[in-house]
Amino acid sequence: LTREQGGWPTFAPSPLPFAPGHPTPIDASETEIDMIVQHFASAAKRAVTAGFEVVELHMAHGYLLHQFLSPISNMRLDEFGGDWENRVKLPLLVAKEVRKVWPEKWPVFVRISATDWVEGGWDLPQAVRFAKALKEIGIDLIDCSSGGLVHNAKFPTGPGFQVPFAEAIRKEADIATGAVGFITDAHQADEIISGEKADAVFLARQLLRDPYWPLHAAKILGIETAWPRQYTRAKQREETTKNAKRHEKGKAGVCQLRNKPFRVFSCIS
Repeated sequence: LTREQGGWPTFAPSPLPFAPGHPTPIDASETEIDMIVQHFASAAKRAVTAGFEVVELHMAHGYLLHQFLSPISNMRLDEFGGDWENRVKLPLLVAKEVRKVWPEKWPVFVRISATDWVEGGWDLPQAVRFAKALKEIGIDLIDCSSGGLVHNAKFPTGPGFQVPFAEAIRKEADIATGAVGFITDAHQADEIISGEKADAVFLARQLLRDPYWPLHAAKILGIETAWPRQYTRAKQREETTKNAKRHEKGKAGVCQLRNKPFRVFSCIS
């Protein structure tokens, strides 16, 4: 929405709309950039107060910090634009401030787009270099996604299509990485970890489709995992069902309800 339509004013490194017909953002002043850094730090403090034990900084998918990183969206001529060192300055300042206020015992993740999927944009070599700089600050893991900055970018999709980014950054920057995108199968996820392509696997849509995916995946892989205490009754029921005699499957019988017999068919799986 434009401001005339009731939309909020948005900041960006440069006044470039995302696509034709989209509102033009405000190019942030240096004072506003300082304010942005402090707002990230304040948000992290609130997360600590709320009881969270991990925080992730979103520097991907065309969000503000990604816009500063990419030469496509950052046309600034000051200390926050131009060459690579200047374009990463604000994201690194944010990461430093958040790491400073976040308890040392808890991890800080950073999500990045490893590539813009367009020529002349942010790409994997720049992402590797950025990951190295984040590691020096004390960032614990890079969540490796891609795209989101250019509305008409053409990119491949398919199972695990972004895993090579996590693998490359893990190897070349020597930092823990997370793989994400089209990861839907337990064996697929297990192979990513066991094959040392990433240190973690992240799921979004698959958990919306199946909120119990982690429990189902553990069962498929034959792994015992801790259940939340609130779910222990469900776990006991599952074990009871699993241990039921298989020969009971398909057994017909007669039950009595208030002296009214009726036939039942048991289907124990």
